[in-house]
Formats: sequence, structure tokens, C-alpha cells
Amino acid sequence: MAKKKKKNKKSVDANLANVFIPWHSKKMYTIYGIVFCSFSVLMIISFLSFFTSGGIDQSKLDIETLEYIINPKIVVNNLVGKLGASIANFFINCTFGIPSFIFSYLLFISGLKCLKVYNRSLKRPLIIGSIGVFWLSIAFDYIFSNIFTHTYVFPGGMFGFHMKQWFVAAMGQIGTGVLLAVVFSIIIIFAFPKFFPYVARLMNVILKNKRQDEDLDEDYTSEDSTYIEDVIEDEDSSYIDESLFEKDTINANEDFDSQDSNKHVFTDDLSLNFEEKESKNKKTQNTGKDDEVELIVENDVKEETVKENKVQLEDYDPTLELSSYKFPSIDLLEAHDANNKKVTTVELEDNKNRIVETLRNYKIEIVKIMATIGPTVTLYEIVPAPGVRISKIKNLEDDIALSLSALGIRIIAPIPGKGTVGIEVPNLRPEVVSMKSVIGSKKFQEAKYALPVALGKTISNEPYIFDLAKMPHLLVAGATGQGKSVGLNAIITSLLYKKHPSQLKFVMVDPKKVELSIYSVIEKHFLAKLPDAEEPIITDVGKVVATLNSLCTEMDARYDLLKKATVRNIKEYNAKFTKRRLNPDKGHRYLPYIVVVVDEFADLIMTAGKEVEQPIARIAQLARAVGIHMIIATQRPSTNIITGLIKANFPARIAFKVASMIDSRTILDAPGANQLIGRGDLLVSVSSEMVRVQCAFVDTPEVDAITEYIADQKSFETAFMLPEFIPEPSGGEAGEIDLGNRDPLFNDAAHLIVHSQQGSTSSIQRRFSIGYARAGRIIDQLEAAGVVGPFEGSKARQVLVPDDYALEQLLSNL
Repeated sequence: MAKKKKKNKKSVDANLANVFIPWHSKKMYTIYGIVFCSFSVLMIISFLSFFTSGGIDQSKLDIETLEYIINPKIVVNNLVGKLGASIANFFINCTFGIPSFIFSYLLFISGLKCLKVYNRSLKRPLIIGSIGVFWLSIAFDYIFSNIFTHTYVFPGGMFGFHMKQWFVAAMGQIGTGVLLAVVFSIIIIFAFPKFFPYVARLMNVILKNKRQDEDLDEDYTSEDSTYIEDVIEDEDSSYIDESLFEKDTINANEDFDSQDSNKHVFTDDLSLNFEEKESKNKKTQNTGKDDEVELIVENDVKEETVKENKVQLEDYDPTLELSSYKFPSIDLLEAHDANNKKVTTVELEDNKNRIVETLRNYKIEIVKIMATIGPTVTLYEIVPAPGVRISKIKNLEDDIALSLSALGIRIIAPIPGKGTVGIEVPNLRPEVVSMKSVIGSKKFQEAKYALPVALGKTISNEPYIFDLAKMPHLLVAGATGQGKSVGLNAIITSLLYKKHPSQLKFVMVDPKKVELSIYSVIEKHFLAKLPDAEEPIITDVGKVVATLNSLCTEMDARYDLLKKATVRNIKEYNAKFTKRRLNPDKGHRYLPYIVVVVDEFADLIMTAGKEVEQPIARIAQLARAVGIHMIIATQRPSTNIITGLIKANFPARIAFKVASMIDSRTILDAPGANQLIGRGDLLVSVSSEMVRVQCAFVDTPEVDAITEYIADQKSFETAFMLPEFIPEPSGGEAGEIDLGNRDPLFNDAAHLIVHSQQGSTSSIQRRFSIGYARAGRIIDQLEAAGVVGPFEGSKARQVLVPDDYALEQLLSNL
């Protein structure tokens, strides 16, 4: 009876379990299976749809979560709706990237397991799949990041992106690739234990077949049949089965793939005996092993020689002298955008309604209106009804500004490349674009530009990155207090984050003496100056003229090096030099890029005038190919400062807010800069294409932290020295020249001119790689000494000394 009661109690407990824990029932497992399979299919559809519609849905995903879910007016293009857009963005961009498809597969087979369609254990696929997701996430970003650079898709997700960055920083590109390959091999070993043994057996069979084919071909084409018989009768080959040999002879025309493994062994042994027999014929039988040892030693010596040659021919590394240099950490920058407030849907709807209402008041109907939210302004794109003139909308700029009660309304009619009209409306609460967000963006981190510059963010919230080497020079202008100095700091900071001190040098000109002085601590790392200059930042106008002319001399010298190397630009020259195809003994050297930053250009023009303008124009015209680039900033964008000569050679321009349309036309050759809202709002004009950008904000303490971080590291012994510049003498007549203070190149130049019987300033300039001013001074001294005649216009000067003997007599009398 006791046992019976116990049994009844157990059955009662089981019934209670079925009542209170229904998820263990077969019905619930069926429901789980259906839910899992359905959700996995939706995941796959949402993932696939993300690759076509994710870019359009990005701006809507930034809206606050509650408003995004509740508001029915927010519509996304993903095939699975808002849920699919959020899931796809979370898995593909925010977590593991494209390998997230594995999650949908695991969820699907879990559903099949619940439905009892899949009868195998889930432990193995879940473990391998989870580990595979982690590995594939890093591998996808490592392999495919360059393909997706200009898209919204992170191939490895944020996990893969940050892990790859960490591994590359710790181990380099090659080390990261080796690590990924090793981990992949380990995964294959545990996931497919028979894979490598199968590959080894397959390779063994292939190699044996190849050796068999070669040996049999040699056997049947050899005319010395007695030699084969001698080998068979040899004692060392007594273990060979003669029947196999006969069988092989008879079946020589059969397919070799059908032969058994014994014939492979036979063929290998036969080739080995051939080698031993040859050694015995050349030397005695007792020295066969010694011959083998000598052969191995000889091969080792050859391999060591090859290795030594490889070491000697390694590529030149310009960063080797400062191999321990570490690039500034992104943690030195501050996240100023932490307290930014997003544009609300109420604000968007209100502005849209007012724009539509204003246009309808003037009988302008529109078919469609779209909004793109930027950090400072929101772009409303409207599609006018057929028959509406674009000029009519353009003329309503002030009326729309009045209706919106906003400043800085700018109408783009039409938007280049689109069939829409753009109306840029300032946001009620402008966002601060921090330099940290732009420097840390994937687009900047993976940029392969020669001189990458991170300027800020566009209207579509995309980081605006450009290559200064392709600009090739930059003109920056704007009214006082509108963000010019911050813009210059952003340009310089982004270059410091990407370039090694051996690859880049700055020449900084600061007439105000306070804007660029913060960079003086990195003098021995990144700055270039004249040999006799005391301060790394140039503030004296006289030193500015000398430095610019010295840069002209450096430019001419670099062009001579390019000519000798038979290349066209600095990139080809440095590539040839690093491959050790140029001899340093012949004057060749690694050429770093030189960026000249001139702040307050108007002050230089007022004080020095043509002395400054002419070398700047010459550098702007010629220096692009040799890696010298200029950035000029001014707060007075008037025509007497930004002359036609300057504008013609500075095709890339940045305009901050200016006071009038005339100033905007002076900078950009178009209106628009006068309609900006200030505080870093700017227009970038490159090749007649204009882009509105919110400049990234980098504060002085951040720049100070970056420069101190660099200055605390090992540096070069001195700053990069520019060529010495000897100014032209003040006297204009030949009779006023003091021959007691002759140029050091005077005698060499005299011999050159007498030998060539052609007296010209350009020939001296080319031959000795000096500037035009110094060459002109030498030719004046030669005229005063009686070596050449007076200036005759476009003709070369007459050489008055017939030969070297007469020249030596003349020089001895001086």
C-alpha cells in the first residue's frame, strides 16, 4: 500500500508540473520551433534588405527609441519594417557585421530541433558557430574593410572593427593576418578533425603520381638499358621485387592513376638507387655518404648566401630612426558632443509645413519633400510640380527665412546630380561636432590618402575627409571669430594623427605670434625651419620672406632629384627610393611632405607685398609634384589680399561665415558664405563643387595634450633644416657690388659660364640647385668682375673671358 501511495504522489507531482510548467510540453516545443524558424527567416530577410535600404534608414534609426516605435509617420524601407531595420542595424553595424547571418542559421536549426526535424545534437554547431562569428567578424573587417570604406556597412561590425584596430596596433597588419590564419587553422582542426589528414593524404598521392610519371618517362626514354639492369642486380637494391618491375614494364601504357601504392614505393626506391649508382661511378663505394654530406653543406651555404642577399636588399624604412614613435591616442581628445540634443520630429514637421505653406502662397506646388538632418542644418529636398520654374523658388529665399524665423537660409536650386531643390534650414539646437568622433570614424581610420585631413561632418552626418596632396593647396577665409583658427587646428591635428615625423614636416608662419605657438614643442619631430632661425614658429616678416624663398630653393632641388630619378612626382620617387633603386651617394634622399601653414595672410601682404606674393605664387604653381603644399588663412577676404594670382593657384577653398556676398564671391566665386550661421559652419569648394560642412571642434587643451604627448617621445636631433637663403644685395648697379664679399659659388659659376660660353642666371640656378635670387646675385658679381657683359634683355649675357687660362689670371687678380 505504501508503494502505491508513493506512486500516486509521483503522478500528482508530474501533473502539477505539466500544469504550472507548460513550456516543457510537446505543444510548447512545437510553438518554439515555429517561432524560431519564422524569426530566423525574418532575420535573413531584414539582413538582406539592409544592404539595399540601410543607408536610407540610417537617419531614422537615430531618432529616440520611443518616438521611433510609436510615431506611425516614421516609415523605413526595410522589408521587415522598423523591427527589421533595428535588428539588421544592431547585428550588422553595431555587433558582429555580415557574419551575423550565422545567428539566423543557428536559430533556424534550433527551431528544427524543437520540431524534431533536426535530430543531431546542437552542442557542436552552437559552439563552432559562436566561435566562428567572433573570428569571422574580425576577419571580415580585416579583409573587406577597404571595399566598404565609403558605405554605411561595417563588414565586421563594431566588434570586428575595434578588435582589428587593437590587433593591428599591437601586432601590425602582417601579425594580425598571421594570427587570424592560426586561429582559423585551430578552428578547422576542432571543427573538422579529418580535414588536415585528408588534405595530407591527397597531397601525398598527387606528389607520388607526379614523381611516378617523371620517373617512368625517364625509364622509357632512356637508351641505356644495361644501366637499369646493373641497378637491379646491385646488392643495395636487392629488396626490389622484380615481378613488380616486369609488371610495370608490361603495363607501361596503362593509366598511372590506377596503379597501387606499391608501385609508388617502387618508383621512389628506384630513383634513389639511380642517385647512389651515379655517385659510385664517379667516386669509390665508400665515399658515397660523404658526397651526400658535402652536397647538403653546399646547399646550406647557398641558402645562407641567399638569405644574406635578401637582408641586404630589404626596403628602406624612413621610420626606422624613430621606430618607437607612437601615434597620439584618441583618448587625448574630448567628446564635446555628449550633450547634443537631436532634432525632434515636431521641429521637422513644423518647418516642413511652413515651407509648403510659403510656397503655396506664391502658387508653387510641390510633389514631394524629404529631410536630411545634419549637425547644424537640416536639408529639405523638394520636388516641384511640373511646370514650376526653379528661379521662382530661388527668389523666395528671404520669404522662407521670414516664415521660419531663422537666419542662414540657403537655397540650392537645383542640387547637383539630383532632380530636387534644396533648402538648408538651421537647427534650433545646433550640435557640436567633436574632433574625437571624426578622428575615430572608420572612414578616417582606414583612409589611404597621402595627407588625410578630417575637417568635420557634412549635412548627412558623414565625416568629411579629403586628401591635401590632391587639393593641392588650400585657401581658408572668414570673418573674425567664425572658426578659422579651430579649422586650422583640426587640419593640423588630423595630419599629426596619421603621419610619422619622418614623413611630414610643417613650416608655420604666425604673424599674430599666439595662434600656432602651441606647436613649438614638436619642433624636432614635425617642424622645418631655416638653419639660422632661433624660433620654430616664424613670426618676423623678414624671416617669412627668407623662408618662402628657401622653400623655392628646396622645390628646385627636389625637381632636380626627380629628374635624375626619371619619375614624375614625390610618390613615385619615394617608392623608388624605399626599394633601394636610388643611390644616396648621388644625392638622393627620402623626401618628406612639407605643409606650409600661413595664418593671417593679410598682414603679410600689407607689410611685405610682392616679396611674399611672388614666392607663394611660385610654390603654388610648381610645388605639388614635389610634395610641398600650402594652407593660407585670412580674415580679410578682399581682392587686394586674395589677388587673382593667388586665387588662380589655390583651387581648393574653405569659406567660413563672411559679412557680405562680395566677400563670398571673392573666396568661392559664388554667393553662400554670407548665409552661413557661424561657429564652424563652412563651405568647401573643390573643383567647382561646393559642400557644406560643420567644422570639428578641437579645443586648445586638447591640442596641448597632443603636442605634449608627441614631445615626450624620442625625437630627431634637430628640426628639419631648409636650404640656406642668401638675400639679394640692396645695390642695383654692377659697380656697387663689393667683390671682396663674393658668393662661395662664385669661382665655380665663373668656370661654368666660361666653359659653356653662355652667361645666364637660369643655368647657374639649375647647375647648383640654388634659388633665383642667389643666382642673380652671382651673375651680378660676375658682371662686376668682368666675366660677363651687361644685361641684354631676352638674350644671354656675353661672356668676356675666352678660356679657363684667362679666367684663372682674372681670378688671381681679384
